[in-house]
Amino acid sequence: MIEHTREEINQRRDEGADMTAWAEEHQRLVSDGADAETWRAFYQRLYAEAEPAGNATEPSTLEAIRALRPEGPRRLPVDSSALADKILGAWQGRIAGCILGAVVEGKPRDYIDRYLAAAGRDDLTGFFPRLASLPDWADEAWLRSERIERSVAGGITHAVRDDDIDYTILGLHYLEKYGPRFTSDNVADEWLLLLPYAQIYTAERIAYKNLVNDLRPPHSATHENPYREWIGAQIRADAFGYVNAGRPEQAADMAFRDACISHTRNGIYGEMWSAAMIAAAFSVAEPREAIEIGLSEIPAGCRLADAGRKLLAWSEEYPDWKACWERAMREYGHLNWVHTINNALWVMVGLLYGRKDFGRTIAIAVRCGQDTDCNGATAGSVLGAMLGAGAIPQQWTAPFNNTVRSFVIGFDNSLITDLASRTLAQYKRVLDAGD
Repeated sequence: MIEHTREEINQRRDEGADMTAWAEEHQRLVSDGADAETWRAFYQRLYAEAEPAGNATEPSTLEAIRALRPEGPRRLPVDSSALADKILGAWQGRIAGCILGAVVEGKPRDYIDRYLAAAGRDDLTGFFPRLASLPDWADEAWLRSERIERSVAGGITHAVRDDDIDYTILGLHYLEKYGPRFTSDNVADEWLLLLPYAQIYTAERIAYKNLVNDLRPPHSATHENPYREWIGAQIRADAFGYVNAGRPEQAADMAFRDACISHTRNGIYGEMWSAAMIAAAFSVAEPREAIEIGLSEIPAGCRLADAGRKLLAWSEEYPDWKACWERAMREYGHLNWVHTINNALWVMVGLLYGRKDFGRTIAIAVRCGQDTDCNGATAGSVLGAMLGAGAIPQQWTAPFNNTVRSFVIGFDNSLITDLASRTLAQYKRVLDAGD
């Protein structure tokens, strides 16, 4: 409860509310060693009495979001002859980037640099090597867990189960079961049927609890949910981008229906931006253009759009990704390591400085640190969609033996090629349905 209360204060401060008095009271309770009952009472009073921050530039309804977005291409041409290869590339890219980042998930950039140095590496040019002996600073329990042992070079025999892959599979499931006009209530019902509570985190866990207590979307996202602008929705975007190749507006629409179950404001925008960017990647030739098209589907004045525009400008100012990262950290380093905005920037850094080299793109996105499996996955998804499976070096795909694990019923031990084929079928279904 201490953490929930602290994060709610931080969240409201980010939204523009004056939280000085609440923060001072929070610190007094910490100093006094308040018991659980006192913290619960404080938490409930905070939700009931704290003045919400009004911000007309950051709405949480689709109609209002669309009214505030900038001009942008809502449809783009798609080469149908290349689409099957590009959808497969997007799946392979997401999986490769996710498994690469899993080894250092939640770690800052300096930890990752020390890991590479301990392995005798100057750069990250393949999957992380296994450290034969662990330095004192290494996270031994994490690095010696079965999941990570199967995510390092030489230990990979398939793509291990990861929520960053599970949510992409779930997106495909919603489309197969309900079609392109699925609703937020449909998604909520599938969560209750298919998501193991112990395998979901932060905003999703709060939303799940709210759904169990009969709070339906969008109220499931807002009740006692201090994580409502964190990255959870952003990692659920990909399937909606895949089935809407060349249609960023429609991809963002589907992403909104998914995101509003658990997120508000920039938490929603993160998923809309990511889905639209991926949809655009099937049609455009440069990552920068895909990023910009993604930003055209969210409010022009929101914090995520502002951060994205700054990052795009900094990438032109700084020739080295590390200098760009440092500039971004000066402004956004205070955000939690699983916040939407900072992690979206690390995806952009990877895409912009990777120069359309697949391995370099996902490596840079991961080396930025923080939510590394999410960021490597999203960067890999975008570039995989842009380049196609045929252009991804085999070192990033062959170790998985075309197999991915998942907790989604009916999808465990799926063939990656089968997921891609099923996704292509849903693309055609979406196309046939029209708008």
